[in-house]
Amino acid sequence: MDLLNNLALGFSVAFTLQNLLYAFGGALLGTLIGVLPGLGPVATIAMLLPSIYALEPTPALIMLAGIYYGSQYGGSTTAILINVPGESASVVTAIDGYQMARQGRAGAALAAAGLGSFFAGCVGTVIIAAFAPPLTELAFKFGPAEYFSLMVLGLIGAVVLASGSLIKAICMILLGLLLGQINTDVISGVPRFSFDVPELTDGIGFVAIAMGVFGFGEIIANLGQPAENREVFTKDVKGLWPTKKDFQQAWPAVLRGTALGSILGVLPGGGALLSSFAAYTVEKKLAGKDGKFGQGDIRGVAGPESANNAGAQTSFIPMLTLGIPPNAVMALMVGAMTIKGIQPGPQVMTSNPELFWGLIASMWVGNAMLIVLNLPLIGIWIKLLTVPYRILFPAILTFCCIGLYTLNNNNFDVYMAVGFGVVGYIFYKLSCEPAPLLLGFILGPMMEENLRRALLLSRGDWSTFMTRPLSAGLLIAAALMIVIVSLPSISNRREEAFKDAD
Repeated sequence: MDLLNNLALGFSVAFTLQNLLYAFGGALLGTLIGVLPGLGPVATIAMLLPSIYALEPTPALIMLAGIYYGSQYGGSTTAILINVPGESASVVTAIDGYQMARQGRAGAALAAAGLGSFFAGCVGTVIIAAFAPPLTELAFKFGPAEYFSLMVLGLIGAVVLASGSLIKAICMILLGLLLGQINTDVISGVPRFSFDVPELTDGIGFVAIAMGVFGFGEIIANLGQPAENREVFTKDVKGLWPTKKDFQQAWPAVLRGTALGSILGVLPGGGALLSSFAAYTVEKKLAGKDGKFGQGDIRGVAGPESANNAGAQTSFIPMLTLGIPPNAVMALMVGAMTIKGIQPGPQVMTSNPELFWGLIASMWVGNAMLIVLNLPLIGIWIKLLTVPYRILFPAILTFCCIGLYTLNNNNFDVYMAVGFGVVGYIFYKLSCEPAPLLLGFILGPMMEENLRRALLLSRGDWSTFMTRPLSAGLLIAAALMIVIVSLPSISNRREEAFKDAD
């Protein structure tokens, strides 16, 4: 009964005119961002953080959430029609989706992606509504030692599940932790590592580092790529309803993708990207010799698209219940909550029930809106692809700089973002994934605070982290994760999985 009452509260919040408009705006913008190659949800949400200062917390988070799961839908459109994933989680969708488009079956591929995404999104939201309250109750039993151990597990998970080199991922985490130390010491009140720069005494601005590394860095990287003549299959988008055979092949893949995405979305470093890669690998293995993967198999579209949407939804669970972001987008959501004066963690459900349940209910509404936005309006989305980057990107940069300046009416934030934009481009050239840096930057100060609090309570006894059962269990899980991923067989399989996805 409590769940039904909470959902009734959530829908009463979500169905207000203001929140419906922001849910629609977020879903629309998310679809647009997904369609335009090179602009992912991380860069977009980072760019929009300055705009949420003028909004109430609930509509602001509803809009940002809409952008995240909306981009998972939009990314599949360009992946299928022009073989250019608009969003990183749609990389594997392009493999078979584009081949289906070449065979004149673009409509079936887009329908499989849209309907699979809608089903997975709805299931993911049900899982959040069902599992968030008990997890929140568990979180209230956490003390400083448990929170520190959980954050250690989260950072190690982010390293293990990050694509690319483990060494590079560790370096990015450490760099993020170090950048998080630039602030004023909480206990002594003395500025640290500020180099007598007054603007750094409060720390590096979260918006500046996020917008620089993800926004400006991505734009510079995309402008550096040569323009290619790509084939757009707008003429072939007919008959949006899949055939009976397509349905028979697609629905088991949708169920498997939804289950896989729901589990992987909760893991640190998981979310939509890892879920879609894993789902494609599973479908390919299960199909065996009967599969036509790489030649236009609908299971290669339905499975990953369901998984990435389920993963996008369930990644909200650790962020909402524990205040721990499992991926870069959730780190930005934590930043947005902090900007609005809300402390992420288990107290959100009790202190801000309208925000908590309104956000969950808005996801159902947003998923329904996305079906309407994606299937009938495909022609409009494709026309957006004709906008030249030389016009599109300077306009985006201009609005970003205006937003950065309005944060504190100070040029310093703009300069910082530009500096981090150059750093982001260097990361791109060195094939360093920047997401772990953002997680380290967000979790660093929280880890330090909980570490010092735990040591104060135990009078400097470091064994407190191992004598408390929950804390010890989390640290042992983190150690096991390191050992397992270090095994040669596991390490080789991990590399193969990411190569398959590439």
